[in-house]
Amino acid sequence: MTSLARPTEGRMIGGVCAALARRFGTTPTTMRVVFLASCLLPGPQFLLYLALWVLLPDEGRKHGSAW
Repeated sequence: MTSLARPTEGRMIGGVCAALARRFGTTPTTMRVVFLASCLLPGPQFLLYLALWVLLPDEGRKHGSAW
């Protein structure tokens, strides 16, 4: 099972869609289209994206180090 981390390459804004695409075995473009389409529905999609951006670690960053 793939670890959920924001990749350092292939990301557009925060890397959240690229990380989710890698985790679920799809392309980042597909995940971005799904996210944009979901924003047309009522719900906290944008807030969820921001939360994942903050909570998911960068792929290149060592775990346990804040710097």
